[in-house]
Amino acid sequence: MGIFDKFRLDGQVAIITGAGKGIGAGIALAYAEAGAHVALGARTESDLEKVAAKVRAMGQRAIVVRCDVTDEEQLQALADATMAEFGRIDILVNNAGGFPPAPALSTSTRKFNDAFHFNVSSAYAMTNICVPKMVDSAGGGSIVNISSVAGEKPTPCFSTYGTAKGALSLLTRELAQEFAPLVRVNAIAVGSTRTDALNTVLTPEIEQTMVELTPMGRLGEVEDIALGALYLASPAGSYITGDILAINGGLERLNMQMPRAFGGVG
Repeated sequence: MGIFDKFRLDGQVAIITGAGKGIGAGIALAYAEAGAHVALGARTESDLEKVAAKVRAMGQRAIVVRCDVTDEEQLQALADATMAEFGRIDILVNNAGGFPPAPALSTSTRKFNDAFHFNVSSAYAMTNICVPKMVDSAGGGSIVNISSVAGEKPTPCFSTYGTAKGALSLLTRELAQEFAPLVRVNAIAVGSTRTDALNTVLTPEIEQTMVELTPMGRLGEVEDIALGALYLASPAGSYITGDILAINGGLERLNMQMPRAFGGVG
């Protein structure tokens, strides 16, 4: 096997949550280009169908399963549909998640818990659903969790999202120890990446500030994250588990300027 062949996923089957747009869609297309078949889950079926069409145009198989990751029954249905269609699961990408920056004093405990459920509990549930199927059907597998630099670099107005992503990163390390050597578990600490979600808050001024505060001098692109996810899931990353891969342009602090609760900017 040549060195570049180790990045191939021929014949493997990947489940990607939040696969209708942005990073999830980008990872699905990267995996398909590398030879994998994909099961696409998200809440908006029309978005998933567009991604599935691109996958099929590459010659790979794709199924679309409408899925709200906060509903464990729907997660189970996504895994069951994947097994029924493909007979195996090799890769799980827990991508669905998010929460907008917001002051702690205006974020209720209920919203905090909802964000934790969306970003952490859902990944925990889907992992527990898929791991036995991975081992039984493929002899092992790889899990990639999409975390965030916000889980490592505290800043004002990110107490909810940052705490959730920090917990997801720690969960990644914990499960890597528990599931080794058959199932590898890694995460990506994503920085500011051009997606529809980021575009909703970007103005030329905000973008300029973010770029200036990023050592690499640009925002991330979806392909940057997809390439990392391919590395972690493929045989090229076969000796890596429990790692949080930083794909964030070298950030040592968040590049969004947010106000402190009692004056000033963090």
